Parts: sequence; structure tokens; C-alpha cells
Amino acid sequence: MLIRFWGTRGSLPKPGPDTIRYGGNTSCIELRSDSGTLVVIDCGTGAHGLGRALAAGPVQPVRGHLLISHTHWDHIQGIPFFTPLFVPDNEWDIYAPNNLGQTIRDTLAGQMQSTYFPVTLEALGAKIRYHDLVEGTFEIGDITITTQYLHHPALTLGYRLETDGHSVVYSCDHEPFPREPDSVELGAQDLLHVDFLRDADLVIHDAQYTEEEYPTKVGWGHSTADYAVDVCCAAGVKQLALTHHDPTRDDDAVDKIISTVRNKVSSSGQPLQVFGAAEGQKIELRPTSHKATPRRASEPSASTNIKSALADYSILLGPTDSATVDIVAAAAAAENVRLLPSADLDTALKMLETERPSLVMVDEQNSVDHALMLCRKARELQLQAPIVIITDGQHSAADKLDFKIERIVRPFSVGYARTRLKAWVLRTTCRWVRAKMPENEDTRLAALKELAILDTEPEERFDRITREAADEFDVPVALVSLIDHDRQWFKSCIGTDIKEAPRDVAFCAHAIVENNVLIVPDAFLDSRFADNPMVTGESRVRFYAGCPLRLPDGHIMGTLCLIDIRPRHFDDKQINKLKEFAKRAEAQLVQTPESA
Repeated sequence: MLIRFWGTRGSLPKPGPDTIRYGGNTSCIELRSDSGTLVVIDCGTGAHGLGRALAAGPVQPVRGHLLISHTHWDHIQGIPFFTPLFVPDNEWDIYAPNNLGQTIRDTLAGQMQSTYFPVTLEALGAKIRYHDLVEGTFEIGDITITTQYLHHPALTLGYRLETDGHSVVYSCDHEPFPREPDSVELGAQDLLHVDFLRDADLVIHDAQYTEEEYPTKVGWGHSTADYAVDVCCAAGVKQLALTHHDPTRDDDAVDKIISTVRNKVSSSGQPLQVFGAAEGQKIELRPTSHKATPRRASEPSASTNIKSALADYSILLGPTDSATVDIVAAAAAAENVRLLPSADLDTALKMLETERPSLVMVDEQNSVDHALMLCRKARELQLQAPIVIITDGQHSAADKLDFKIERIVRPFSVGYARTRLKAWVLRTTCRWVRAKMPENEDTRLAALKELAILDTEPEERFDRITREAADEFDVPVALVSLIDHDRQWFKSCIGTDIKEAPRDVAFCAHAIVENNVLIVPDAFLDSRFADNPMVTGESRVRFYAGCPLRLPDGHIMGTLCLIDIRPRHFDDKQINKLKEFAKRAEAQLVQTPESA
């Protein structure tokens, strides 16, 4: 990879005699893979020089990809002056965080309104495609890119780019997570950031403030140089480029910061190489392998369509003080999501079961025991919702739980809560669409319970059906799946050892609501399932066909379903054949083992 810095200043461009060595233009980086794939990261004022260089270059037309970390002004102000976007026959893909209510195209169009700029977005001559991203992975040519939310007042993505046997991480803008007073240890949330940087060949990291300045800048969304060194040392990073230099800092002041942190690294015995990012500086990472890093199966896609997943989004807020309720309510209202406040523990426990919220927030200050009880209950119900604990410090009673807990530390503002809320929303619930509950859910569950079939031993009368169905359709997995209150349970499972799964991830939960045969030819291409854990995880579901199993009174108990790890298509003849197998399974549901 070839990396070149075109803009390294933060917040405000400051070209002048005091910023000659490190540069005065705001953030912009050019990256090219060994095969020539062009990626531009952020488009501050440094993009003007890069654009002119690309327009004058030997390769025309220009095909490129622009990754925007977030839409604060200093990271997009170069777009209206980026020449390659105006040239016909050029092609550009522009990527940025999905900001829920507004697409990246909407944001850029607002920037170029006639009030602010004489040329509109529609006047750009190049062919431009816009992509709104969440956390996950995607590919650009031979480059695999992983995204992760950073800690900043605006929804911000960090980018990890892997190709040619190397990895480069761009982490700008990012602030340390709150710590206990006088603590020098990295907290749990900072360690997640460390994992994102793990073993990178080069990390380009926000380092706007000094340790002395930071106490008066808490909440502004930027790191210190010392923090950048700490997380990179913990991650085993090879090279660290400190960037986003404060606009008040001249070249000598940047030199002083670099010297200080280099001495810190040297005295610690760490092999990390630290330097200050400077305009015009080039770094070359020679290929160790020309094979692109494959997308990890456990990583969801970063380009998920989230609109339908947000339609029924809800937040359960456990018992807390009125001030916290007001802040969370204002943040939820601003993002158009439903808040479910609870005045006491019993109400919160009941709503966990009946409402099945998309996000659970509990306050340990109100009652540590009650907060832990709510956390455990949410886990017991196998909700796919993030669990967030509201705490007054980096350490929490929830640290002793054996499952992952997010946290938000007091004091926090409505704006900060909105940003964190969007990160939690986009990190989890928006990855796939949960099925709605059937209108007759209570009577349906009562009918299922009356069958007395759940958690019974396997029986040949059902296994014979799934075995023959798997052979008939040449699929690796065939199931008789029954949809319980919060799980799908398999009376018969051919081709898998899994006996049950959370209802939230069940394809069959959609089939019983649609009341018809559900065919998913390719889950990767279906916005309802593309980032479902059954698709992105070890199960690797690509094809699904499920036929509802009805009782004589019309209640649907589950499905006879077929699963494959490759895309497939079913014609009418195959669908009718699946219905025949389902009829056989339906007959067995209402028969006792003796009569069968």
C-alpha cells in the first residue's frame, strides 16, 4: 500500500509560515493498493491538492472511493473543491456513517445549497454512488474494510483497511472513554478500541490535545497523543501517525509533542514507531501477499439497509431519576424511536417480556441489585438487544456479569446520549428485521403448549419427513421448527446439531406471520436477513424455504423448512412439493405417538 497525507490539521485549516512542516490543511489521506485501487479517506481542505493531482495524472478517467469518517465541517469542506467529482466519465463511490434520519447524499446536498455555495450537488459531472454505512465489513476491489464506531459527539466511523498482507487503521476523531479518577488503566470500552487497532502495520490516530489540555476539553471528541500511544502499544501496532493537529499548534509545538511521546515509548521498551503526520508525506508498505484479506464470516456487512429495521425500535429504560428520564426521552424523541420508561422493577421486568425492547438501559445508581436483575432477565429472555448500564464511573457492578454490557457514564447531555443511542441502534438492531408478532399470538402459544410437544425426544415419524425432504431437495439441513415465546425449537433436525435458537433470529418467525411459503433465494441480497447472525455467523444460511405448519383450527405452530449454504431458486413445482411434506408434518403434530 501507498499512503500519502494531503491534510493533517484538525478543526480549522491553518496554512501559514508556522505550519509549513506539518501542514495547515484539514484531514485528507490518499491510499492505493498494490493493484491500484484508489481510496481517499476524509475530504477536508487537503482534498483540493489531491484533486488537482488526480486530474493531472496519467490515468484518466479516475475511478475512486471516498470514505468519510463523519460529516463535521473540517472533514467534508473540501468536497465542493475536489476536481475529480466535476469531470465527466470519472466514477466515485462515497461512503459515510448512516445517520438514521439523513443520508450522506442529503448531507452533502445541504452543504452545497445556494446559500453556501454557487454549484449544487446535481451539477457534479462524475458518476457518483452514495453508500450509508454501519459497523461491519465491505470490500472495495482488493481491499477489505472493517468499520467501527468511534467515541465522538457526531456519529463517526473508524476504518480498518486490509490488503497486500498489511493493515492500516484510520481513527479520527476519537476521544478516550471515561475512566475512574486518577486511573491509568484502559477501561473495557477502550479495550474494544484496542481490538480494532490490533496488530495494524500503521494507525493514523487523532492526537489533537496534550494531557494538560484535555481536562478542559472533555466531551469535545478528541484524543491526546499519550492516549493514542497507550492504545497502540496495547494493540501491538507497528507504526503510529499522530494527526488532527490542533489549529493553535505551530510546527515547533507539534515537534515537542512528538518528542515527548517518543521518549515515553522508548522508556517503556515498546517497539512502536511514532511520528507526526505531515502534508505530502508518503508511506509505502510493500506487499507480503497479493491475496486480499477475505471477509470474516462473523463480521456483518457494513452496507446494511436499516430503514425497515428501525420501524418498531424501542428502548426500555429501567427505574431511574427524573433528570435521566428527561435526557434519554429527549434523545429518543430526536431519533424518532419509542421510549418505554418504567417506574419500578416489576414494571420493567414485565415490559422485558411483553414488549421485547430493542435496547435495554438500566441505572445502577437507583439500585445495584435491581439493575443486575434486569440485566440477567434480559439475557435469560435471549433478547438480541444491547444492554446498557448507566453508571457514575468506568467501573460498574455489571463488570462481574459473564456477558457483554455497554455503559454510559454520568454526567451526559442529550446530544451525547443521541450519539451513543445511534451507535447502539446501528451496531445491533438494524442489522436485520425482526419478525412481527402474529395477531393471535396468545392463543397460538396456548395451542402450542396444549400439544405437549416442546422439549420432547426426537421421533422417527418426524425425522423420516425431514430426512426425505433433505434428499428430495438436495439441501444439507431440513427442520421441523416450532415457534415458542422467545425461541424456535426443533422437533426434528437433519443436518445440524442445534436444537433451538433465539426467536429474534429465526427465519421461521417471519414465515408464520406471512402465513404462506417463505422463500429466501439469497439471504445476502435480502434486506430482512442480510446481517442476521444466522447468515453472518457459523450457520452461514444463504437459502431458506419454509412452509407454515397449521393445526386444524388454523393456528400456525411453526414450519417445515429447508436450509442451504448456497443461493438457490425454487419453482412452482418445488414449492408444491414442499407443501406436501409440510402436510405430512402437520398430520403428525395432531397425532399421538401411539396412533402414528
